[in-house]
This record gives sequence, structure tokens and C-alpha cells, in this order.
Amino acid sequence: MVHRSLVSVLVGTFTLRFSTGLTGALLVYYLADLPAHGGQRVDPLVVGILSATFFLAELVLSPPFGAISDRLGQRPVMQLGPGFGAVAAILTGLTTSLPLLGLTRLLEGSSSAASVPSILGYVARATADDETLRGRAVARFELATLAGLGAGFIAAGPLYELLGRTAFFLNAAVYAGSWAIYRFGVQDVQALAGHGAAARPGLRRYLEILGSSHVWLLAPTWIALNASIGLWTSQSLFQLVQPTTRAVARHQLLMGGFTPVQVSVGLVVALAVFFAGLLYWGGRFRTLRRTTIILYGIVGGGIAIGATFIVNHSGGQPVAVLGLFVLAAAFGLFVLAGATPAALGLLADVSEAHPRDRGVVMGLYSVFLALGQVTGSLIGGESARLLGIDGLLAATIVLLAVAVVPLWRLRSFEQELAPSRRDGVAASG
Repeated sequence: MVHRSLVSVLVGTFTLRFSTGLTGALLVYYLADLPAHGGQRVDPLVVGILSATFFLAELVLSPPFGAISDRLGQRPVMQLGPGFGAVAAILTGLTTSLPLLGLTRLLEGSSSAASVPSILGYVARATADDETLRGRAVARFELATLAGLGAGFIAAGPLYELLGRTAFFLNAAVYAGSWAIYRFGVQDVQALAGHGAAARPGLRRYLEILGSSHVWLLAPTWIALNASIGLWTSQSLFQLVQPTTRAVARHQLLMGGFTPVQVSVGLVVALAVFFAGLLYWGGRFRTLRRTTIILYGIVGGGIAIGATFIVNHSGGQPVAVLGLFVLAAAFGLFVLAGATPAALGLLADVSEAHPRDRGVVMGLYSVFLALGQVTGSLIGGESARLLGIDGLLAATIVLLAVAVVPLWRLRSFEQELAPSRRDGVAASG
């Protein structure tokens, strides 16, 4: 029953993140087309601010929702997220007002804040006694998250061209499906696994957990990684599809001129590579240290960025040369994919020291994600405004460099995070 409920949780994660990605990408296309709907013209910085607003809500609200899930149980709290998301999707399709669109991003962020900490707390509790299951579960959580977001991004192009802003209303029905999965497909893991009731959460208890040195060792690397990914999630779409006459775009092959459908095709290929990487590296938890996998991922990210820079300036080059660097970028992306499940595995290890506060600990996933995404969105908005795609590439390299610095110290303390891990695993990698 635990395994069946885990499957339902992961399926619900996919559908929830699909809706989140669909609304986010539809909003980018909507903003690029806003004057045609009676709204004002939008620049890249505004896109970045609206993206950051989503993650700001997730950042602020994830800790209290995590604490509530520890007291009431993960299953009831994870059902709140789809309701917030459905309201946000409907309101987005009804307005062209930028302040109101900012409000819908707050609601959308509240959806993730309510569901993600409780989902991850559920996963951590259900895999507490099984290292292999934990590796598979956290990798598949990342897979479900990114597959959902990616599928939402991919579907957004055709849906927007076919339905326009009516697609926002269709998305509200998908949110309802996520609620049904959590309501009817997930059992109470505390009862199934035989764990006791959660401790009574409070501000003092939460601050004690935040004071853990392990948390702050992990935070800088994970925030920098999320920021390096976050500056691409909205700005890359905007830069690819927005028609431009900017001088900075003159020698950048990837700036402007793409249709939403073309962008969706490219996303299918990129996500297929990334998902393959997630599955591969998620299966290496028993043979490689988490920090080793993260380091490999950072190096892979650097390879992907370097190859993409060359592609962006490859106008007039033979197709064979272009294809070689596209393959190099794909290889880097495959390796980069391992960093996120490895970081999540480390956080699940931290939760073992706080078994009655898993929702709070795993809620830090959303905190780190949100801090990274807010930072990345704002940096990405200004970088894209100044240098277009090249600006995004340069900012990503800087953030990946930042992610490496604290990783070395975290590595020396990694064994303390999960003393029950087999000695051979800790010694390898």
C-alpha cells in the first residue's frame, strides 16, 4: 500500500506541476501578446518580476504549510494546492492588468507552497527505512516535477495558438484532477508505515531546525543551482519568441523568430535528455556520494552552457559543426540532471535527524527552490535585457561557479547526514 500511494503521489506531482508549467508558459506567451488583448507592452524585466512573484509566495508560505502538514498529516495538506492553482488559472484568463496578474502569480505560488512540502514529507517518511527506494523515489519526484513542468511548457505553445487565453480555463480542470488523485489515491503514510504522530510544530521548533549546520551547508549550493536553472525558465521562452530589432540580437542565432510550436519541439528534445539523466543518476545513490553527483552535474552544466554559446554564434557554420555542439550541449544537460535528485536526497537524509518534523525539513526544498528561482528570475530579467541569450549564458556560468564553492565543505560532512548509509557507499565517489 505504501508503494501504491507513492505512485499516486508521484502521478499527482506530475499533474500538479503540469498545470503550474502550463500556466507559467501560457502567461509568457500572453504577456508577449498582451497589447493585442488591450494590455500594455511588457519588457523582459517585468516578465522576470512576475516569475519571481510566484517563487516569493512559495518561499514565504512553504515553511508554515510544512509545519501544518507535520501536525495534521501530509495527505490533507497536499490537497490544498490544486484549489489555489485552479483559482489562479481562472483569474489569469480574465484580466490584462499587470497588478492583477501579479496577484495570480502569488496564488499560483501558494499552490506549490501548500502541496510540495507535504508531498516531500510523505516521500521522506515512506522511504525512511529503504535507501534504494529513497533514491528511486526522489529521482522520480524530480522526474515527475520536471516532466510535468516540461509537458506544461510544451503544451502551452499549441494550446495558446489554438485557444488563446481560453487555455487558462482548461487548465483549471487539470488542477481538479490533481486534487482527485490526492484525495482518492493516497493513503495516510503514518498509519501505513507505523510512525507516530508528528510533534506539535511552532516557530521555536522551526528555528531550531533552521539552525542546523547541515541545512546551511546545503543551502548555498542548492540555491545557486536553482538560480542557474530559474533564470532560463521564463526568460528563455521570452527571448526565443519575442520579435526583436535590438542590436544585441544581430549576431545571436537563438534570439527571436521562433514560434511557440517550434519552442515546444525543442523543449521535447531537451526534456527527454534531462529525464534520461534523472533516471540514470537517481539509480547511482548506492554507489556514489550525493556530493559527487552534484559536482558532476555542475561540470555538466558548464559544458552545456559553453556549447550553447557556440551554437548561439554559429551563423553560417556547416550543419555538421552545429550538430556536434548541439550534441555536446545535450551531454552536459544529461550530466547536469543528476544534481537535483542528489540535492533532494541530501535533504531527505537531513530529515532523518528530525523524524517528527519531516514536513518542515522537506519544506526547505521549496524554500531553496524559491530563493534560487527568485534570484534567477531577477538576474535573468536584467541579463536578458542587456545581452539577450548571451546574458543568460554568462549569468548561468557565474551561478554554477558559486554552487561549487560550498560543495567542498558539505562533502566533508556528508557522512554525518546519514550515518546509517553503508560505509562502502560513503567511501566511494
